[in-house]
Amino acid sequence: MRTKNMRLFTTFGNGSKINDLLYHDPFIWNKIKSLRNILDGLIPIIIFILIWESIVRLHIVPEYIFPSFSAVMREFYHLTVNGVLLNNLASSLFRVLAGFLLGSMAGIMMGTVMGCRQIMNRSFNPIFSLLYPIPTLGWAPLLMIWIGINEMLPIILIFLCSFFPVLYNTITGIRSVDDDVIKAARTLGASDRKILTSVILPLAVPNIFTGLRLEAGMAWRVVIAAEMVAIPTGIGALLIRSESLLRVDIIIVCLMVLSVMCLVFERFFQYIETKMTKEWR
Repeated sequence: MRTKNMRLFTTFGNGSKINDLLYHDPFIWNKIKSLRNILDGLIPIIIFILIWESIVRLHIVPEYIFPSFSAVMREFYHLTVNGVLLNNLASSLFRVLAGFLLGSMAGIMMGTVMGCRQIMNRSFNPIFSLLYPIPTLGWAPLLMIWIGINEMLPIILIFLCSFFPVLYNTITGIRSVDDDVIKAARTLGASDRKILTSVILPLAVPNIFTGLRLEAGMAWRVVIAAEMVAIPTGIGALLIRSESLLRVDIIIVCLMVLSVMCLVFERFFQYIETKMTKEWR
């Protein structure tokens, strides 16, 4: 046993081989970096939760005004088990997906046309420039009169919220493509359609996804506001009902769900962008 320990000490005693293994093996080094990144993000959250719990436990703030983290987690469990949270989340998620997908698709298509055809840009740009500065929720009173208070209201609001930023990011991405690249593709015999699908759009992808990432979170903010004002179901409706009952714990649960959904949507588009562009970056 002593001989075996001496061999281990001789091999690893000075730590040089361990250091070589850690710093020169890409797989292990990437795992260590990933672990460090996770810890760098988790430690501040853990400290925040501990401070939050301590403030309530020490009775610095009344618990009915500012419930403890453990109380919020208990309420989160109860709302999940009885289906209230999941049903309202499903309603909000459907509205976000419907409005966001329709608005993004329309923005990408219109942005592609306006970015590639100067005459289309000159025709539609003045109209969109007048409509874009209007806040999304500013359309709500008018839409309530036109279509009423129903499922279409938040979907159309999210459509408007998503359409304009994706439109302008698509135009910017297409116009940022180097003309020399387009001329080279045309010289090699590529058709206009081939240039669009193989050169222009792939090079415009980073700008397009920037718009998608930004508006994914904004879509959730818009749907929450619309549900708080006019829709009886969804996370926003649950929020406003909880406020009338002074259920601060449920309000915090809803805000946490909103935060997580915005983060999930943002990371999803970031992942898709990385997968789509890693081959030519």
